[in-house]
Amino acid sequence: MTDSTQTLSLESLLRSATELLRAADVDTPRADAELLAAHVLGASRGQVSAWAVSGRQLDAVQSVDLRRLAISRSTRTPLQYLTGTTAFRTVDLKVGHGVFLPRPETEVVAGAAIEAARGAAQPLVIDLCTGSGAIAASVAIEVPGATVHAVEADPEAAWWAAANLEPLGVRLHVADAATALPELDGRADVVVSNPPYVPDGRVPAQAEARRDPERALYGGGADGMRMPTVVAAAAARLLRPGGTFVMEHDETQGGLVAGLLQDGTGAGSGAGSGELGAGLFTAIETRDDLTGRPRYTVAVRTDGTMAR
Repeated sequence: MTDSTQTLSLESLLRSATELLRAADVDTPRADAELLAAHVLGASRGQVSAWAVSGRQLDAVQSVDLRRLAISRSTRTPLQYLTGTTAFRTVDLKVGHGVFLPRPETEVVAGAAIEAARGAAQPLVIDLCTGSGAIAASVAIEVPGATVHAVEADPEAAWWAAANLEPLGVRLHVADAATALPELDGRADVVVSNPPYVPDGRVPAQAEARRDPERALYGGGADGMRMPTVVAAAAARLLRPGGTFVMEHDETQGGLVAGLLQDGTGAGSGAGSGELGAGLFTAIETRDDLTGRPRYTVAVRTDGTMAR
């Protein structure tokens, strides 16, 4: 039976957790230990650091909770799954098992969509394959007055998206991106997407990334271009002439995406479906993420007609 009056030093618990996480090859063991403690104590990481220096004691329940979370983190369960939240641009998102964790590079993709939306008088923005709702939430917050729709096919991911988007007034649709929102065909000012695009057979290097749902990772085909092709076709259908398409992709796919948008056929096993038709996009530009890798493409919808 545990003595509920027993207390332990926060600093000693943090040291123990840090050693455990370092042995598990976690990249930032002390920072993660402090963030787990912050979650247990309902405090900020800065407060935890100050309390550790000042000799703060934790009761038995708090100590057990921190140890339990540290053990889970040592199995390379993502930190965000344990705390239930992750930061993305200006929003704190609710996340957990079953939803793709948004990455810092996607913040740049969201920024391109936000910039394009700000150029419209009454912006209508559609986020395809929304996952946690990260991009849609950012647009809703940073572009006041925008009408934002988010589409997600996976019911488990859509549950998390609803938790993040409903308070912001974003309209969530549990639907296939290929056929979603036919009532908005030719009306969207911006279509943005971070679709599944990892090539088949490529296993993510980071252990935490392998905890993401496979449906959110793999784009289909040896080049991973099947889902990006579907999303590009949906964007061509939904955008008005002059509307902007923004799509994240793998650093190896910039040429494939550019070819797809220019010619309607692209290259490689996943992109050669001919679903678009030539001449539907112009001003096609592959852009770098913050690390200088070509990670997303921006294009403008022409007034060309899609083949039906």
